[in-house]
Amino acid sequence: MSDETNVDGTSDSAQQALSDAVNEVLEDVDPVAALTDDLQRLQADFQNYRKRVDKERSEAGDLITAMVVTQFLGAFDDIDRAAEHGELSGGFKAVADQLANTTTKLGLTKFEEINVEFDPNIHEALLHETSGEVAQTLVTKVLRPGYKFKDRVIRPAQVAVTDPS
Repeated sequence: MSDETNVDGTSDSAQQALSDAVNEVLEDVDPVAALTDDLQRLQADFQNYRKRVDKERSEAGDLITAMVVTQFLGAFDDIDRAAEHGELSGGFKAVADQLANTTTKLGLTKFEEINVEFDPNIHEALLHETSGEVAQTLVTKVLRPGYKFKDRVIRPAQVAVTDPS
């Protein structure tokens, strides 16, 4: 028996063998297993969707809270000035303390450290001095404190810095 060569260069027996192999693979596919795989894939996709939506909701809530807390920063500055001048007492002090505790629980933190390395990500330099006593640019005075909300700077600290000469 001789194999005839087709136009595409394959023999009849090779095409028959390929066709038989394809049919055998198609017969071996279990419809229940295929549907189970599809179901598992859909369940995994849905779980990923749910996690993504939950994360986006949480981030949206944090963003809204940060926006609201940002509106209170001017009041916090006024409270700090009143405390510096000894005008923070009695019921006003209790309200100020409660406001500070509540915003701290929400994730607001104040930063106003001096003699730390200047970081342009959290500091805004308003005044520059030079000195031979420093080896790197340091924050030497805080003019207005900065605030972070859950590790995100919502207002940089306005500072005076000292550069090495």
